[in-house]
Amino acid sequence: MSKTVKVSNPSRLCLFGEHQDYLGLEVVAVAINLRFSAEVTPRDDSIIRIKIRDEKLDTLNVENTEGLYQEYLTDISKEIVYDSDEDFMRSTINVLLKKGYELRGFDIKMDSEIPIGKGMCSSSTMVVAIVKALLEGIGHPDAKDPYKIAQIAFDAEVAEFGHPGGMMDQYASALGGLINLKFANGTEAFPINRSLSGAFILFDSLERKDTLNVLAASKIPTLEGLEMLKEYGIEGIHHLAFGGADVSLVDKLDDFRRKKVLTNIDNYKILKKGIELLNQDGDIDEELGALIYAHHKNLRDGLGISTATIEKILDCAIANGAYGGKINGSGGGGCCFVYAPRDKAEAIIEAVGKLGYPGKILVQDTGVRVD
Repeated sequence: MSKTVKVSNPSRLCLFGEHQDYLGLEVVAVAINLRFSAEVTPRDDSIIRIKIRDEKLDTLNVENTEGLYQEYLTDISKEIVYDSDEDFMRSTINVLLKKGYELRGFDIKMDSEIPIGKGMCSSSTMVVAIVKALLEGIGHPDAKDPYKIAQIAFDAEVAEFGHPGGMMDQYASALGGLINLKFANGTEAFPINRSLSGAFILFDSLERKDTLNVLAASKIPTLEGLEMLKEYGIEGIHHLAFGGADVSLVDKLDDFRRKKVLTNIDNYKILKKGIELLNQDGDIDEELGALIYAHHKNLRDGLGISTATIEKILDCAIANGAYGGKINGSGGGGCCFVYAPRDKAEAIIEAVGKLGYPGKILVQDTGVRVD
């Protein structure tokens, strides 16, 4: 490679399945036109220099008009030492090296339209972009394989640090489109070939969130509860939801773990209804919005991941004509979205904007690519 190559990949909305992927279940996600981009140019030394849009520019619709960037240097000729357990830029480089990819020095300039720390998988999309950029930079054939890119990104962001996250974000960003991702037997992606007539509108609550603590507070008690139920022959959420298991056995758990397990059972049932609905013919807009909102209420009341601000935004949007909506991502703040009639989208954005929260109409987008 002797010239600059630009790559990009999308953020995503999770329609159904938050806090389900790490249980070996499935999700329905849609890639959207908020993208992370990376321009990669070769160097003549062993330094990988990453310039990335300043994290202070963390709000929806904020443009980098002043050209604010942060810079990170990694010398791949030396042992790579992480600054923290969220040093994802260096972990991405290190994981690629450990997997045997023969990297060299590069300059990588990264820009993003994705709100940071708001449940829009900004860190996962960043890692996917770096993986794609470096593989393109060395001309490796794996640069054309979105499944491998997603797995490397997961290894670099989650497995490398023993974090509690799942695989939805990396795979949704790498593959793109409207997809049903299943995780029971590895990772399987099933495209849903449907064009929705409504509009998705994203809102920024302007609240940052603590992704790892929120994930752990939902994941750990659920897994503990399921482990306790193994002695009664319970094999997991799927067994309780559709496998004929005696759901009353969940009552043997303490109230806290019982609530988490029952919430995940109901969310899994909602997800299955959502997949069935998305594969139906005809007008599904109102029913889809209602299902999305039912999922949100479970996330709010059962897993406790919503906030007063998120509720205020959703209430306003629904009062102004949205079919339904939900928090996006692991929760505890960040962004939410609604599904609404296209002819009411601008009015909904205006109404929520009067409360002080920015919004943006989104469209479905493709996965990781060379631009």
